[in-house]
Amino acid sequence: MQRQRSLLLLIVVLVFSAITVLFRFPLPLGLDLRGGAQLTIQVQPSEEVRKITPEVMEATESVIRNRVNGLGVSEPLIQRIENQQQIVVQLPGVSDPAQAERVLGGTAQLDFRKQKPGTSQQLQQLLAQRQQLRQQLDALRSQLQGQSTFEQADEQLQQALAETQQQLQNVQEQFPQLFERTGLTGKYLEDAFANPPRQGGSWSVNLRFDSEGGDRFAELSKDIAGTGRTIGIFLDNRLLSAPVVRAEFAETGITGGGAEITGNFDAQEANNLAIQLKGGALPVPVEIVENRTVGATLGRDSVRRSIYAACGGLVLVLVFMVFYYRLAGALADVALVIYAILTLASYAFVGVTITLPGIAGFILSIGMAVDANVLIFERTREEMRAGKSLYRSVESGFYRAFTSILDSNVTTLIACGALFWFGTGFVKGFALTLGIGVLISMFTALTCSRTLLFFTISFPQFRRRELFDPNAPKMAKAPRMVDRAGEKS
Repeated sequence: MQRQRSLLLLIVVLVFSAITVLFRFPLPLGLDLRGGAQLTIQVQPSEEVRKITPEVMEATESVIRNRVNGLGVSEPLIQRIENQQQIVVQLPGVSDPAQAERVLGGTAQLDFRKQKPGTSQQLQQLLAQRQQLRQQLDALRSQLQGQSTFEQADEQLQQALAETQQQLQNVQEQFPQLFERTGLTGKYLEDAFANPPRQGGSWSVNLRFDSEGGDRFAELSKDIAGTGRTIGIFLDNRLLSAPVVRAEFAETGITGGGAEITGNFDAQEANNLAIQLKGGALPVPVEIVENRTVGATLGRDSVRRSIYAACGGLVLVLVFMVFYYRLAGALADVALVIYAILTLASYAFVGVTITLPGIAGFILSIGMAVDANVLIFERTREEMRAGKSLYRSVESGFYRAFTSILDSNVTTLIACGALFWFGTGFVKGFALTLGIGVLISMFTALTCSRTLLFFTISFPQFRRRELFDPNAPKMAKAPRMVDRAGEKS
């Protein structure tokens, strides 16, 4: 009994925690529910890059991600399809897909520029403004993500986000005015990679040019060494980095075709910069092979229909369980509600974006949760009809049903794993929501239902066999024995 009470307390704590998570991290909606644009970008080989490798795909994705950030779209989804050499970009809320196509469809342009004399103070001010605006933008996006529920997000927050994005864009557009082109472009850059810290320092980024690029870089670094001016590294006319060249290179410049950018980089920042540099160094053409627009009206209509279908199906299942399995069915309904709360909280905690296939996966997992309870209750009834006591029947019911539940759920999880591994886009969403639902259904069926049942039958008024199976034979009364002293025992 003490064990049942401890488990019951654990379940109550989990439910309250799940409700808190749902209030704190509301479920974000996908493109099909919010409306927007989806572009499929085909990465193509070129004379310089004859084979599209995973590294090329990663670098190209970095370029695409930067361009998407420039569009100012909140919660974009960018996915690589390695075997098809494609990148799928979902832009929720974008009403002009033609503009997005123009921005995303060009080849990356990386170049190294020389800072103009007398612009140091202006550059420092712009860098400080950019840093401040980026922090404000991150904070606003976090707040907006917290409000991306089925209800419309706060309009004031959206307006503040748009204004901050515009201010950041204005600052970004001022950087190119402070630099002049040198002819050193991404085609001369052979490689860029992050370098781990040495002797307690911080991460750095190493560059390696080809022979002609090395000569151009030596000349560029010689011109600005010791002047306090910087080398502006631009990708798609957007300033990535502005390193200073030390005065010791004033006579010869940085020779050898290599250079190291140091600063207060952590591992993530250094890797991001290296990937961006490699993305700009790859003259890989891209082509928009699909530009699909999804209307928000379709999303709202689909959500409404899905909610109606889910509520209707759930009510019918709850009624059936109570009608057919009596008290056990009512307890299974309670476990089912707990299952729904825990599953939705898990989606929010993991960061699952809700789409129509995702809703389908959730509804299907509800069926799996009910199926587990049906197996348990049928086994319990078999034990009761075999003449066992109620307690032993419930215990045997769970024990005998466990293997069937485990086999069923494991095979479903294998299918979910295959869909998630080989699938793309909405298929992955379906597999993820179904897989999480199946895992939690096992927990609720074997823990919540079991605890509620054993806790309930601990009360004498709920131990009547007809409350679990109207057709179960009544237990024969045990024969009374009389001891030698003539007292009943």
